[in-house]
Parts: sequence; C-alpha cells; structure tokens
Amino acid sequence: MTKRYGPNTEWNETIVIGKKTVELVGFESVQEEQSQLNALLEISVRECLVSDAGQKGEIHRSCPNISTLNLSKNLLSSWEKVADIAFQLEGLKTLDLSENKLFRSSNPCSLSNSFAKLATLSLNRTGVTWNEVLQCAVMWPSLEELHLSSNNITCLERPMNCLQSLRLLDISNNYIIDGNQLLAISYLPRLKHLNVSNNRISSINFPVQHGCCAESFRSLNSLSVNGNNISQWSFINELNKLSCLESIHCQNNPVMDSDKNPETIRQLIIAKISSLTFLNRTEILPQERKGAELDYRKMFGREWLKSGGSQNPNHNNPSMEFLTEHPRFNELIEKYGAPDDAEIQQPQPFALKNQLLTLTIMCPDKPDQNPIKKKLPDSMTVQKVKGLLYRLLKVPGSELKLSYESSKMEGKEIQLENDLKPLQFYSMENGDCVLVRW
Repeated sequence: MTKRYGPNTEWNETIVIGKKTVELVGFESVQEEQSQLNALLEISVRECLVSDAGQKGEIHRSCPNISTLNLSKNLLSSWEKVADIAFQLEGLKTLDLSENKLFRSSNPCSLSNSFAKLATLSLNRTGVTWNEVLQCAVMWPSLEELHLSSNNITCLERPMNCLQSLRLLDISNNYIIDGNQLLAISYLPRLKHLNVSNNRISSINFPVQHGCCAESFRSLNSLSVNGNNISQWSFINELNKLSCLESIHCQNNPVMDSDKNPETIRQLIIAKISSLTFLNRTEILPQERKGAELDYRKMFGREWLKSGGSQNPNHNNPSMEFLTEHPRFNELIEKYGAPDDAEIQQPQPFALKNQLLTLTIMCPDKPDQNPIKKKLPDSMTVQKVKGLLYRLLKVPGSELKLSYESSKMEGKEIQLENDLKPLQFYSMENGDCVLVRW
C-alpha cells in the first residue's frame, strides 16, 4: 500500500506498508495510517535528508514499536540529534547510522538512556576513529554488534569499561597494517565474530602463557581475514593458539597463492589449526581432517627427521626452528604415531602434484567383471575417474558409486563421495583398490 501526501506535509512522503517496513522522507504524523504504523517493527529512511527528530514526541506517537531503524546517508550531525530520535523508540535494538558525519558528544554519558536496549549499531563510512568509538561507547551499554567498515581506521586501543557485551565486531575495509593492533581488542570477553577483511595485515603474534594463550580472544569463534597481506604460514600457525576458533575466511591473501593446488593449501590450513570446523564457508568433515593431518605428517616427515625428530619417542627431539614452523607436528605424532620410512620416502604431494597411483579397479557386485589395473594421477578428480569408468564399463557416470579400500587398512571401506575432490584428497596410495558399484 503506497500513499503520497502533498501540501500539508513538510516534504512529499512515501509510506510503504507491508512486510513491516516503511520508507519515509522526514518524521511527520500520518493519522490515517496510525494503526498500521503502531504495528511496524522496521523502518528505513535511508538518504531522505533527515536532520533531526522533527516535532517533539511525534515519532513516539506515530510508530512507538520500531526496533530496527535505518538512518544511513542522511544529514544527522550530532549524537544529540540521534539520541532525540532513539529516545522516542524504547524498543530500539538495531540502528544504522552509516554515511552520516556525526560530531562527538561533549557528554556521552547523558545520552545512554536513549540507547539502553541498542544491540546492533552500524557506523560504516562515517569517518569515525577507534578513539572516538571508545569515547562514545558509554552510550551503548547493551551493544552486541558493531559495524565500522570503511572508516580509515589505522590503530586500535583496548576498550576499558565499555563494549564488554560485544559479540561481533566488523572493522573490515580499513587501514590496519600491524596485526598486533588486534591484541587491543583480544580482551573483549564475549567477542565471538571478528571481521578484519581488506585491511593490510601481514602478521600477528598472540602472547602465550604456560604453553597456551593468555586471555587473547578467549571466546572468538569466527575470524575473517580475507584480502589482507598474509604471505607467511606463521600467521596461520598463530591462529592455532585460539582455542575456540572454529571458522576462518582467509581468501585473497598471498599465502593462498603460494601453491597452485588449492586443495593442498586447504589441507595445510586444516592440519595447522586443530579446532577448525569451517574453512572459507566449507565444512571440514572428520574424514577430511584425518586425511589432511596424515598427509601433513608425510609432507614434512623428512624435514622432521633432519631436524632431530625420531620414530623412537625417547630420541624424538626436533629443533626449535622446525617446531616454530610446524608447531602441531608433535601433536600429530601423538595422535597418529610417527610417520614410517615408507610414508616419508614417498613423493610429497606438496612438491609433486601429479604422481601416478597404481590402483586396482574392482566391481564387488559383478563377480564376472575382471579386476582392472590402472595408473591414475593423484590430482584426478572423482568425477573424471567416473568418466574413465564409463568408457571402460559402459555404465553412465551418474549411476556409479565409488569407494576404496586401503592396502594398509584391510576391511575398511572409504566412500569417494565428493565428485570434485582429487584422489589425493582421500589420501589414496599405490596398491589401493577402487570399488565400483551401480
């Protein structure tokens, strides 16, 4: 339902009733729509030349139940004017002030009642500095989400007696260069989600106490560092110190281009961070983690031996230099055992992408079908293997179900369930048997 009002209003207004969203120009009372306005929970007045609250108390009388308000890209110039609006909306929980240029308040404490229930605040592209945020934060005693994207923020300071309820912080698209600046916010006790994508961060070092992290990001569950300058694996190693970290996004960083095989990069990250369950929005299943960690042992087994590592636990003493580069290696040995000579002598997938695997192809449900021996590159995807089998067996690839039995684990059958994954993803080795069913 759309109505336009002309000469009796300060501006022409567009009031859209539906899906509990209203788009207005200004805050003027419209008595004909009073019952509908009372039911509204969300209003957007983006880019509508709003500069103040209008007539005293008019917002509260017109639409008192608003919980989500978009005031982005308007003409609001001070926090006092914003507070005049927010004070009339007692249930206000989400407020977007992006692209307004707000002067700081001389007495922010006096405005806190206006934002008593505010949980989500967006100040993107407002030119605000982190120091100004900390000065204003006393106004937002219940804040849980804070969005500060694209503000040219270069440095951070530790929040003291403020922002202690914060669960999500977005400081993407800023100019933070030193990753250690993030330590200033690492003490926020409830912070679960941090977005620092598209900054210029290249390194970070979390302080360690008695072998584990001190208080750094003790609740952090999700971290996004897309589009930074991360080029060293030491950055990924540091993230393993965050005990609650389950999800990271780290695309468009130089370290992701350090090897042409994205599957190898993914395996390395999974093996280096023990608590991860999602990487770049893709779930890490237990089978994938096991394969990544086993391959990691093989991949760097020779370096481990050369540095002083030993299959004899009593003589296993790898150098500090090796453990700095591979801090989880001893943990993986405890989990799976030390890599044996046969594993270490095999060509490393990290160095050789197309090693050939000698595999036996069998059809367990078709006893008349003779086994077939084939040499296949370990980079060959399951989908391409199905295409090959279609030509050999004259069975449509869409009907094929593949699994394999390892020559080292008799009786254990592993499903090749993802058509887009290469054989090396499943840690297949020479002598393994591919089982084909349809």
